[in-house]
Amino acid sequence: MYASEMTDEEVSETSELATVLVEKENECNFTLNATSEFQGLYCPGVFDGWVCWPDTEAGRSASHRCPGFIVGFDPERYAYRKCEENGEWFFHTVYNKTWSNYTTCVNLEELSFRQTIITVHLVGYSISLVALIVSLGILTYFKSLRCARITVHMNLFASFAANNLLWLLWYNLVVGDPDLVSANKIWCRVLHVVLYYFLLSNYSWMLCEGLYLHTVLVSAFISEVRLLRCMLLLGWGIPALTITLYAPIRHLSGDAVETSACWMNEGRYNIILQIPVCATVFLNVIFLFNILRVLLIKLRRGPHMHGAGSSGTSRTSLQALRATLLLVPLLGLNFLLTPFRPEENHPWERAYEVVSAVTASLQGLCVAILFCFCNGEVLAQMRRKWQIATFRTRANSCTVTTVSVRKFVRTSGYPGGTEEKV
Repeated sequence: MYASEMTDEEVSETSELATVLVEKENECNFTLNATSEFQGLYCPGVFDGWVCWPDTEAGRSASHRCPGFIVGFDPERYAYRKCEENGEWFFHTVYNKTWSNYTTCVNLEELSFRQTIITVHLVGYSISLVALIVSLGILTYFKSLRCARITVHMNLFASFAANNLLWLLWYNLVVGDPDLVSANKIWCRVLHVVLYYFLLSNYSWMLCEGLYLHTVLVSAFISEVRLLRCMLLLGWGIPALTITLYAPIRHLSGDAVETSACWMNEGRYNIILQIPVCATVFLNVIFLFNILRVLLIKLRRGPHMHGAGSSGTSRTSLQALRATLLLVPLLGLNFLLTPFRPEENHPWERAYEVVSAVTASLQGLCVAILFCFCNGEVLAQMRRKWQIATFRTRANSCTVTTVSVRKFVRTSGYPGGTEEKV
């Protein structure tokens, strides 16, 4: 990429890295100007572009801590550079140059585990995305299901589907490309912001599910059209307001770690994202407890205290409540487990990572199962559609048989006809 094609920020970041490397090279040259302590054959010290290697006796290897400014390197590990018996640095024939061994800077076992976790995320998000798309297709197909509650479900599905798709893009385009992460392109930071917008929308629409149930049961005479408008504003507006605060603050006030690596690193300003999530989970718990209280009161009074359709409404409300009660702890599981995250290299750390990956990536599947595939109304519509299709198939088969029999009778009495009566 030519300098004219780079943004001002990318040019600035490249310049900062170049300045750091120049300073390291100058320090190295100053250090190496001292008289060597070796009298016989030795490899003269050199700066290889990343690390300053000291004078090294022939037949031995020099070691140096891995550079922390290289993405994927562990600064606690060591790199090596071998001095041959003839007093020359090791020459790598494949790369056609003298070579420093930085392969040891990467923990291969840890890298393999991280790749496994990424695979778990990719598989989980793919399954959830397919389930959500099928659910949206079912709810869109059956026009008779259209109501405010189903519209809230569809918006919840849409937010999860968009979030899952963006996670798949993130893992495939960003996480799998260390050069991109190091370059910190603008578009990958934009992807990070959009990704977290839809992640927040998952929780805000879950809040809408609880709020809708609460409002319908407690305030029975409220206009559903007006309520749905409020839900749309709340479900998409809370994430928009949060991201509007988060993105500029992190961009303008974040330190070098927070504004680099496509914003992949945790920072001080992640609290801006966590507050609305915790608030929505907390409010949903309050709504659900109050819904349970109201339902129990209505059930104790008996069906004779309500209208003719009260039993159906109560059954539908109980089904929706059961699904919401299951989803609230599920959606908040990542944040509930955060205080219990094991320390680095703890025996339970990997188990925690696997559980976190599975629960996070399969949330969309659980939403689709609870609100669509196990929804009584949806199942009833699908059974009705199946029965109608089966009846039509049988009716068409019967019609064809009747026509064939009539044609058979009509031909009797003619030459070659049959005299058998039907």
